[in-house]
Amino acid sequence: MAKKPPEGEKGDSMAAKTLTKDQFKKFTQKLVDSGKVVGAKRKEKKFAFGEILDASELVLDYDVTLSSPRFFFQPPKETLLEFEVGDKTKLSAKFCAEPFVLLGIHTYDMKALNQMDKIWAADHADEHYLARRQAATVVALEPTRASKHSFWSSMDAATVKEGFDLLLTDIGDKFVVEVGTEKGASLLAKHAPDATDSSKEDLEAREKARQKLPSMCAKEREVKAKVSEITELMKKNYEHPVWKTKAEKCYGCGSCNLVCPTCYCFDVTDEVELDMKHGCRTRSWDGCLLEGFAHVGSGENFREHRHERFRHRLLRKTVFVPEKIGELACVGCGRCSSVCLPDITDPVQIINKIKEGN
Repeated sequence: MAKKPPEGEKGDSMAAKTLTKDQFKKFTQKLVDSGKVVGAKRKEKKFAFGEILDASELVLDYDVTLSSPRFFFQPPKETLLEFEVGDKTKLSAKFCAEPFVLLGIHTYDMKALNQMDKIWAADHADEHYLARRQAATVVALEPTRASKHSFWSSMDAATVKEGFDLLLTDIGDKFVVEVGTEKGASLLAKHAPDATDSSKEDLEAREKARQKLPSMCAKEREVKAKVSEITELMKKNYEHPVWKTKAEKCYGCGSCNLVCPTCYCFDVTDEVELDMKHGCRTRSWDGCLLEGFAHVGSGENFREHRHERFRHRLLRKTVFVPEKIGELACVGCGRCSSVCLPDITDPVQIINKIKEGN
């Protein structure tokens, strides 16, 4: 997580800059030529994050990517340490934190990343996540369109005020670039020296673009409960019939867990080689919708029934994590809805059904 400019430097380093679309393309190419860049790319009719090898591959007018940027900070499987058993046991911690630029993540994903920063830094801080986060330079982007599943405007995730190194706003033929950290300022100065101070007209255009954000998500995707009341609403409806009704169709596949930008659960396994002397400890993604997630060594399963697992997922987003970090762990990206084959996991449908007392 990049260091913010000292208070005395805010006047200069935090000033908004403007790049024409052509200047931004050259900026992107310079980034690609100097190191690893990850951004949204076309994948047939959809979009996915991947390494950008040429500026022409980068897509900034996407609606949503198939998966979240979580992949680059918490890999699906990673080696935490390697060990050797003998007269003296040897342990060797493994870290993989390659510097890279994450270019063009939407503001709702930026909000999710900010939440993960709090989660992984709390209690016993996770050095693996934090090392990768520190190695990343994040260029966020305010969306120009929303997917049919998106409801980020209802989750107060249309805009973001922190976490990014640079923040882009598309104002037509130009981008207004807000500098959030020293790292962002240095990146811009090095690879876009032709960036100009944003004019009054540019800033007014940015404000107009931001005013359009709340209306981008479809009207039918509006959550009828206020963000501030959702936690208490969920607490009071622990036994609501919606959990069992929806769970009857749940496959328990965990797809919603895999694409969510605020899911972070994992399992840790020791893998031993055939010589019984060497091995490694790995960490892999896990998900609360999977039947074995709450299965413990004694044989008990604390969420044996599907509706318990189904309920837990949404309560985690709306109750448990908010009680820990003070904000809802749902940013309205809509990815869970887009991958759910029986179409039951949509938070909008569930929250609205409970809110309306149905």
